[in-house]
Amino acid sequence: MDPVRLSVLDRSRTREGHTHPEALRDTVRLARELERIGYHRVWVSEHHGVPGVAGSAPTVLAAAVAGATRTIRVGTGGVMLPNHRPLVVAEQFGVLESLFPGRIDMGLGRSVGFTDGVRRALGRDKGDAEDFEAQLAELLGWFRGTSPTGVRARPAEGLTVPPFVLAMGEGAGIAARAGLPMVIGDLRNREKMRRGIDHYREHFRPSVWAPEPYVVISGTIAVAGTPEEARRLLIPEAWSMARSRTRGTFPPLPPAERVEALTMTGKERDFYESGLTGHIAGTEEQVAHELETVVKETGAQEVLVTTSTYDREALLDSYRRLAAITSG
Repeated sequence: MDPVRLSVLDRSRTREGHTHPEALRDTVRLARELERIGYHRVWVSEHHGVPGVAGSAPTVLAAAVAGATRTIRVGTGGVMLPNHRPLVVAEQFGVLESLFPGRIDMGLGRSVGFTDGVRRALGRDKGDAEDFEAQLAELLGWFRGTSPTGVRARPAEGLTVPPFVLAMGEGAGIAARAGLPMVIGDLRNREKMRRGIDHYREHFRPSVWAPEPYVVISGTIAVAGTPEEARRLLIPEAWSMARSRTRGTFPPLPPAERVEALTMTGKERDFYESGLTGHIAGTEEQVAHELETVVKETGAQEVLVTTSTYDREALLDSYRRLAAITSG
């Protein structure tokens, strides 16, 4: 396939039999390998109170990743802006950009907590997500020095940290009106994704941050020597998603072989099978064909891979294979 800019979002997923600190160190190690094999950027995520995710402080983890690498871009996918005061977010990214100039990205989302308990602990409620557009404008204003408060964001003011909007729901329209690059997923619902991209491009307003639309498509991609091996990479996450839908909690990733030996309820089986479908998975030839098709259909400038699995060596092998087929 034609060369395409390739990046990774690693959610620091915890694994059965492994600790949260191990998950965070796994993310840092993976970033080093992604840099070595030529990936453009690596992002980390924000989740609170989730047993299966160690990444709760993305700007802190991004600092560790940037400190362990030299050339790869590092950022967040994303900081959930409704959970924070925009000034504090600006200050955090100002510090990151000051320490690692020219390498930091500011991916921003509008989600608020995973459960009612988490939202209460954060002092937020679902309605706070409705203020995302205003929060985004305030945040960008701290970098431009336009806050009406008279306060100056140090060291953020005057720095250029590329902002990205994670487009969920209203996100495509918000990204377009703000004139910002957009990250949109997932690959499992491509018609909805294409509609979001079309809306974004149609309504895009050039800004100081981006003179023209920039589209990053995101989703799970698994590459292996056989279709069966690629499918096995999807099993742990599919089971964790099924458990979250049926038990209300997102657990650590189990080994694929344990999942395959489980007896599931009908509801669990339905969610599990659904979780295995719609992704891009297979051999190099199969993935190259499918990925090239979706990149041409969407006109995306970049692909952000969000694969999570129990076997970290198999995951790294998948990323190596993917890099080989997308480098031209």
